[in-house]
Amino acid sequence: MNHLWTPWRMKYIESDHKEEGCVFCNAQAREDGTSNLIAFRGEQAFVILNLYPYTSGHLMVVPFDHVATLENLDPATRAEMMELTSQCMNVLKKIYRPQGFNMGANIGKAAGAGVPGHIHIHIVPRWGGDTNFMSTLGETRVLPEAIEETYRRVREGFKSIS
Repeated sequence: MNHLWTPWRMKYIESDHKEEGCVFCNAQAREDGTSNLIAFRGEQAFVILNLYPYTSGHLMVVPFDHVATLENLDPATRAEMMELTSQCMNVLKKIYRPQGFNMGANIGKAAGAGVPGHIHIHIVPRWGGDTNFMSTLGETRVLPEAIEETYRRVREGFKSIS
């Protein structure tokens, strides 16, 4: 079973209760804080917490430009996205000490992209045994801290490496 696609996540993707417009474009237009969850802004891309995380520290790297696929981005933006992905992993290692990572992009609706029009890379810290009966059978995520605390910790982590 692909753990990123539990019935819980599909319920969110298929729900009618999404905000108008692109969630990433809307977030970057707001002031950084717990209202938009942007932890770091680069020149051409930003790091944002996943509002519906798989684990604490589930981050995404997103270009400022509303582009659907990697090949439609300019080389400088693609390079910055990879550099930010690497920095995310370094920050998460310092904060959470994960035993591994899942990293990748779901490109297009058929691939399961929740926001198919705006490319983004997921960085998910992982630990042995982090999937339990709550997420597997109960369609519920159990996170050890509030998303506001995760935001504070990740934002401080980026400040320490800048």
